Amino acid sequence: MAGRPPGHRFPTAPHVHAYYADHFVLPLPSGHRFPMGKYARLRERLAAELPQVQLLEALPASDGELALVHAPAYIEAVAQGSLSAAAQREIGFPWSPAMAERARRSVGATLLASRNALGGGGLAANLAGGTHHAYADKGSGFCVFNDFAVAARLMQAENARSHRARGPLRVAIVDLDVHQGNGTARIFAHDDSVFTLSLHGAKNFPFRKEPGDIDVELPDGCDDAAYLEALESALGELDRRFEPGLVLYLAGADPHEGDRLGRLKLTFDGLEARDRRVMDWAWHKRVPLAFAMGGGYGHDLEATVQVQVNTYRTALQYRQRWQALETASATVVGSSHWHNAAA
Repeated sequence: MAGRPPGHRFPTAPHVHAYYADHFVLPLPSGHRFPMGKYARLRERLAAELPQVQLLEALPASDGELALVHAPAYIEAVAQGSLSAAAQREIGFPWSPAMAERARRSVGATLLASRNALGGGGLAANLAGGTHHAYADKGSGFCVFNDFAVAARLMQAENARSHRARGPLRVAIVDLDVHQGNGTARIFAHDDSVFTLSLHGAKNFPFRKEPGDIDVELPDGCDDAAYLEALESALGELDRRFEPGLVLYLAGADPHEGDRLGRLKLTFDGLEARDRRVMDWAWHKRVPLAFAMGGGYGHDLEATVQVQVNTYRTALQYRQRWQALETASATVVGSSHWHNAAA
């Protein structure tokens, strides 16, 4: 039996690296509308139902990483607990040490997912994140720091150092939370290297929108067919205007018909089709993708978590394609070395 060329690897089951920080639980007052328990519940469901999702604890983002986007005075106020009462009300969380640590780790999870995707994984995730309402100098709407903005900036910096690129890494942010990513749009308003696309409820929070590169406002009651048509059109326009080297995808569960705050009428099937379309679009372009879960405020918490589990189930299918690509590439390289040595 002929030996295998060096570099040959037996195929293994595909896995998605997913980073979590749900063990930092905020001490919220009774009746608070933020569903803090959904993060631990998502991790439990993934561990039980999708063991191919490799669950890894997120590291906190450093001051230097946060300062790529956020004002140093704001970073310090979050760290030291000196946010004003008004600032805390705008964020929607009372300050606590757990709040500050969770905010850093939520960013850290997206940094790790982005690095993994760009480093050859092709696709990785943050079990939380998608904190798109945070501005450079303030938080808002349950968002303290803007994880996608920091990830875009850090990946650009790391890419420039490692590849000596002629220009910055181009990042497309595809924001499919039901709420417009106003903080993200403002941060990148004058930056041609980051493209922001948002599909969101026209009459939903934030009531004062920030203009992004593509903004699609959807009417209350928007259903699967109308949503998917709007998404297809938006991705087509993105294709015509921008060529990304990294996609950051905010896979919000709050467009679901059972969401308390969403006002749209997407079904489980419609949201799965949405996820599949975005991941398929990135895959066909061979562009690495990192995703975060964003909002989800279901009347039934399990319905919100089910939307998110479905996103991971779809992601595993596309991670399998990336793995097949890696295996084929390694086999070609190994065979080349083998034949050259034999010659």
